[in-house]
Amino acid sequence: MNADDILYGISVWALPVILAITFHEAAHGFVAYRFGDDTAWRLGRVSANPLRHVDPVGTIILPGLLLLMRAPFLFGYAKPVPVNFGRLRNPKRDMIWVAAAGPATNVLLALMSGWLVHVTPYLPSTAGAWALQNLLNSIKINAALAVFNMIPLPPLDGGRVAVGLLPGPLAIPLARTERFGMLILLTLLFVLPYIGNQLHRNFDVVRYLLEVPYGYLVSFIATLTGLA
Repeated sequence: MNADDILYGISVWALPVILAITFHEAAHGFVAYRFGDDTAWRLGRVSANPLRHVDPVGTIILPGLLLLMRAPFLFGYAKPVPVNFGRLRNPKRDMIWVAAAGPATNVLLALMSGWLVHVTPYLPSTAGAWALQNLLNSIKINAALAVFNMIPLPPLDGGRVAVGLLPGPLAIPLARTERFGMLILLTLLFVLPYIGNQLHRNFDVVRYLLEVPYGYLVSFIATLTGLA
């Protein structure tokens, strides 16, 4: 790849990634505010300003390196929006809505991107091609974020949704795994696949679990937006 290819690749991936993460995090804070916790609101985190959510390493450097390395998956993170679940009016129930707000926002962004694809033929050819690639990448990124974040493992959104839905005897042990959740996730994402490669086996558990729901979600979005 030459410098022009690298710059073009960054230009059509960076904007969708930043927007997807920004609105994902802001949605958590907004829904928390609506249900009684104004922590994120007071800290200015319910904002469409990416600078309030972007983590230099997790949002820019890590995804960029994975793209340049042509990794089989894209992984990144933003600065978590602070939510005091104890201040929610009904903590166990409202936790579900706060957690689900991020992935739901990503699905909405993917749908909006799909509908906007139909506008690109009316743009000048160069701008239209660039916008089209951004929108198609936006669909992929937002669908991937929505599915990935619904893994039922705290601190991911799916883990918090599961804690809110499960009865106490099951919810409490799951909630306690949050302190180790990121370590478990990194092990599943990086360590197991590496061990599998060394043994000439496929230990990519996360990709195996997410491939089918991701495919269904992209197909669903394509159908709803007239791209299928």
